[in-house]
Amino acid sequence: MTKTMSGRARSPRRGGAALAALMLAGLAALTAAPAVQAAPGQHADRGDRTGPTDRTGPTDRSERTARGALLKVTPVADLSRAEVARFLKKGGFESGRATVRYGVRAYRLTYRTVDTQGRPTTATGLFVLPRTPEHRALGLVSDSHGTMVHRSYAPSVAEDFGRLSPYLHAAAGKAVAAPDYLGLGKGPGLHPYMDTRSAVTASEDMLRATRAAARREGRTLSGDLYLTGFSQGGQVAMALGRELDRKGGVAPFTVRAVAPVSGPYDLSGEEFPALFDGRVNDTSGVFYLSYFLVAQNRLHPIYKDPSEVFRAPYADRVEQLFDGEHGEEEVLPALPGSLKELLTPDFYERIQHPGGGLKEALEANDGACDWKPAAPVRLYASRGDTDVPIQNARGCAAVLAAHGVRAPVVDQGGVPHMGSAARATPKIARWFAAVR
Repeated sequence: MTKTMSGRARSPRRGGAALAALMLAGLAALTAAPAVQAAPGQHADRGDRTGPTDRTGPTDRSERTARGALLKVTPVADLSRAEVARFLKKGGFESGRATVRYGVRAYRLTYRTVDTQGRPTTATGLFVLPRTPEHRALGLVSDSHGTMVHRSYAPSVAEDFGRLSPYLHAAAGKAVAAPDYLGLGKGPGLHPYMDTRSAVTASEDMLRATRAAARREGRTLSGDLYLTGFSQGGQVAMALGRELDRKGGVAPFTVRAVAPVSGPYDLSGEEFPALFDGRVNDTSGVFYLSYFLVAQNRLHPIYKDPSEVFRAPYADRVEQLFDGEHGEEEVLPALPGSLKELLTPDFYERIQHPGGGLKEALEANDGACDWKPAAPVRLYASRGDTDVPIQNARGCAAVLAAHGVRAPVVDQGGVPHMGSAARATPKIARWFAAVR
């Protein structure tokens, strides 16, 4: 459920283990990342490339309106191998030359999907290609990002933390699809934070859009699919695997390996109790819970008026803070330092024994691990994580074991939440390269 940093300058952050971790390896320095260059055969103005004459675009109305139909391709970055290595190092990802083998080209894809009610809408996402020989077929990594509060933090928009993992996997030799989810990036509406179902449909439809985008760029995807994601995205990666398994996949892709990092797989049994027993630090707990309640109330009947849940003065401001247009530098100072200061006494007691709409919201977003993967699974986490405690991963492993699947929990040590991503992602890239 990670909070990310945008490419814009930020004001000083409040204290707390999670926020200190966000400064890992000087992430603010990512604003100095290399400028976008024009790729061979592309216009230097880097404008959106659309048009009815595109040989790989939809050819009839049914294709143009289908889920996953590719509507627009926007080049957003073109980095050499050395530039990728510098970018990753600034973000704390010490990947080494053995992993960073290629430069990368990145594109924003705009595509058709469905909203939380199943109605047609659009979404965006980041598509990254390695600078490998064009005749080489590429495996595809679906890489799901963590918690983002401002729509411009999304991977397809900001050259920031959300691009570290996609760039690393692409530099290791695979294509990468990194969906922004609904309401983030250039997609319309509000982001339905922690709504697993819509995150999965947006991710699934981006796989479809990626097929067309690869053809448009003259590249071939092998059909081998690898699932990963960090924090909120770890849960999405597991749930996407479950959905693809239920449907028999999305042609032509076959899941070859699953490796989520520090996902909140069990909101009811682990993550919510951890908010109150000290395993989640106060600053992160207040941020995550506020965001969750506001976003989930749009989907489930948790409250009719914010004052039923939030104390004054927070009841008057909390919904506006999470409108997708406020950055953390605005959100965090406007929230209190603890859950007791945030929540009304009645709701503070009720939330520890969820019922009604809150219980409905939790149950709707649990169960990501409740399936039997055919592909190997590794669950990466950190015992030092005070945002998403490692018990989430251990519980996920236990559920998978009940289905006869052995999924090791790969402990990244005493590092905090963000540190688990920095340590795990290079290992995952190397594992994906070794999976046959």
